Amino acid sequence: MTHILYQVDAFTEEPFKGNPAGVCLLEEPQPDAWMQNLATEMNLSETAYLLPEGNEWRLRWFTPKVEVDLCGHATLASAKVLFEIQPSLRSSPILFQTRSGELRARWADGAVELDFPTMHYQPLEITPYIIDVLGFTPTGAVFSGNYFLFEAADEAFIREFTPDIPKIESLLMPEVIITAQSMDPQFDFISRFFAPQLGVDEDPVTGSAHCLLTPYWTAKLGKSELAAYQASQRGGRLHLRLTGDRVRIMGEAKIIFKADVLV
Repeated sequence: MTHILYQVDAFTEEPFKGNPAGVCLLEEPQPDAWMQNLATEMNLSETAYLLPEGNEWRLRWFTPKVEVDLCGHATLASAKVLFEIQPSLRSSPILFQTRSGELRARWADGAVELDFPTMHYQPLEITPYIIDVLGFTPTGAVFSGNYFLFEAADEAFIREFTPDIPKIESLLMPEVIITAQSMDPQFDFISRFFAPQLGVDEDPVTGSAHCLLTPYWTAKLGKSELAAYQASQRGGRLHLRLTGDRVRIMGEAKIIFKADVLV
């Protein structure tokens, strides 16, 4: 049985920027071990698997190490592939059934808008060890589930930050976000994301993290529509809207290649 595999750069208009994701269109269900092995072979932060189920799609995401509950950029990449190979799908939202419930993706004049659940956060105590690991004293710290957010006072610090990956991995925090308000009028805030426990030292652009970043910055800035930049080496842009308990995440994507999986 041959499955079709795409590689897509998400949250960018430029090839070889943004966050690369694998998107595998399955002809039939495959064992979890097979999907994990292919994700490890791809060695991208996430590889997505799509299986048609009537008018919907079963969607799963794997890092090189584990399956994850939610992934933004690989969902955007999956929607981009479906909208390009089946243009008739552009007339209504695509429905994905996932470990995080039903997710939607809408065609938006060439871009893709995701409809994701908002993360409700709680304050986090800042300990001396956290300060030592991060190399700065956060001006704010919150968490939601496995996501831990730390705000810095200085945008330049976020851009220039050199992570100590073994130290970050030692934290009891699987997914670490650092962020700051942007002084660039193009953006409201910037961020970076680290998840070495999941096999992702630094993720180039993390859609799911913005389910926490969006309500956090909405509360601080008093606006429900935000422009964000993830300041990794590859970089990526996101347009965000908070609507009740949902976050709308819009971004561009570029399909880089298509291949057959022969095993």
